Amino acid sequence: MMRALFVAVVVAVASAAALAAGGSSGSGLRQALLAIPLTDALGGDTTRVIGTDDAYTFLATNSPAARQRTFAFGNRLFNTKWAQFPASVKSFDGLGPTFNRNSCSGCHTRDGRGRPPEHPGDPMNSMLVRLSGPDGKPLPAYGDQLEDRAILGVEPEGRAIIDYTEIPGAYGDGTPYQLLDPHLHFTDLAYGPLDAALVSPRVAPAVIGLGLLEAVPVATLEALEDPDDADGDGISGRINWLTDYQGKRAAGRFGWKANVATLAEQSAGAAVGDIGITTALRPDQNCPSVQVSCTAARAQPDPEMSDRFFDRLMAYIHTLAVPQARGFDTDLVKAGEEAFKNFGCASCHLPTLQSGPDDTFPELANQTFHPFTDLLVHDMGEGLADHRPDGSASGSEWRTAPLWGIGLIQQVNGHDRLLHDGRARGPAEAILWHGGEAEKAKEAFRTAPKAERDALIAFLNAL
Repeated sequence: MMRALFVAVVVAVASAAALAAGGSSGSGLRQALLAIPLTDALGGDTTRVIGTDDAYTFLATNSPAARQRTFAFGNRLFNTKWAQFPASVKSFDGLGPTFNRNSCSGCHTRDGRGRPPEHPGDPMNSMLVRLSGPDGKPLPAYGDQLEDRAILGVEPEGRAIIDYTEIPGAYGDGTPYQLLDPHLHFTDLAYGPLDAALVSPRVAPAVIGLGLLEAVPVATLEALEDPDDADGDGISGRINWLTDYQGKRAAGRFGWKANVATLAEQSAGAAVGDIGITTALRPDQNCPSVQVSCTAARAQPDPEMSDRFFDRLMAYIHTLAVPQARGFDTDLVKAGEEAFKNFGCASCHLPTLQSGPDDTFPELANQTFHPFTDLLVHDMGEGLADHRPDGSASGSEWRTAPLWGIGLIQQVNGHDRLLHDGRARGPAEAILWHGGEAEKAKEAFRTAPKAERDALIAFLNAL
């Protein structure tokens, strides 16, 4: 029996690799990937067998021993609290002038997931608000996100407050539920109102397995997308095509709307946007010209994070391991896996992807892994729409969020808040917010017997 399973896995993997390399139709590659059996090694050979509150923090299991020192230094950089320039520790000063948090881990606690404030009026400690004008460009007075903190002598841009109204609903069997509908307000705005701005609150996502996602060939994404729903299944995921920092056309795959093409761009953007730390990729201070105190603040003449430091941070982010799934051998989780397929969840949350060659991080190369995403953007309906386009993604399109590690969020980060703005309290509410292309799958879950719903949630909590 084990030999038969091994042969099936090898055949399915070889078939999927051949289809991706050959630029096959999306349905052909998708079916080949769906045929690969799911295992609890969600990160392929990078997987770590760990389920504690530091489950997201480990080096990929198959990384060479020589990687450990670089990884440890990258971990230090990720957790460093940057200081205002000039400071006694010259390597770690340059914070701000305006910022959201003073470290990467300030939002991505234990490399995990952020959440909205617990009470209206509380500060946003692990989320932020994206901004743009009606033309999609950064605002002249505020840029592309609201900076709610600042160094001494500089005025913060303002604060965002979230409150909620409850939306009642019921499952098919009559069991009631309540969803939280978020509303965003602004106060203490230093540079004028945001009435005409397009705004989108975003929680910080977990950062596990990102190197594997970057190593998925663009040819795979091109083969998976179906922008015109040619196969008639109601799912029309597509690549968010972008212009990268070199001016080249690139496939977006990171961020809530797949609005960033590479981890280097994502990290450099977060460094300057969230912390106010410049890099060679993003060398300019985050100070719109109207913010006089910001532009006048003292700053280093060179990038505040050196190339050496940035390279080590990149090594850390690329090689963070994915935790092993738990309980895959139980009847309840097995039933939940079947429900996941039957409800149609796998149409977007594709269980399996494969990486291609990776000369920089060989441990990530040619891996078969289970992130539960197709890295494409999908129309999720009016309920989740932020009405703020990003790249070629519309105001109602979102990237399929990876699900690996979702069952450990409570243990690692002490909460169960999901979706891009943290409105959902656990997986069930997250599913019930789905619409658009996911409406059919949502309704399959909502109208299913309680035993099937419970099995699906158990499966998600096992990931």
